[in-house]
Amino acid sequence: MEDAQEPRWLDNDQAQTWLALAATMMRLPAALDAQLQRDAGISHFEYQVLAGLSMSPERTLRMSVLAGFVEGSLSRLSQVVARLEKRDWVRRTPDPADGRYTLAVLTGTGWDKVVAAAPGHVTEVQRLIFDALTKAQQRQLGEIGRRILARIDPNDPCVTGRLP
Repeated sequence: MEDAQEPRWLDNDQAQTWLALAATMMRLPAALDAQLQRDAGISHFEYQVLAGLSMSPERTLRMSVLAGFVEGSLSRLSQVVARLEKRDWVRRTPDPADGRYTLAVLTGTGWDKVVAAAPGHVTEVQRLIFDALTKAQQRQLGEIGRRILARIDPNDPCVTGRLP
């Protein structure tokens, strides 16, 4: 019988760092969601969908690409896009290059919504993250985030610099 290899346990400093990072990963989305719900009447996920489309050429993305950008399943994205369609913020259309795919298109009304929501969202991101850090720490945070993402997914747009 082969002995199981002992795991590389976290030392005390690593454990404290991990707990702080894990708490941040759990609480930050809720804090951003609360601000967007309060000020714009949309969820953080809805905002990410609108923002992802707003940054894309012709404000259009394949649903599968958009799902990857917002880190959501295609079924979750479809449900959210259906809600956004009812508000006339997004419309879906077959991809003319390949009809097997569906495109999500940000409408003019959707553009207006993301433009209206962006200042409050950016203010909250500044307050929660960047105001707490020095310029050097901000650069370090960016580098740390990219290094961790590269371990998780080397093709992530934040690693490759190719946003949707």
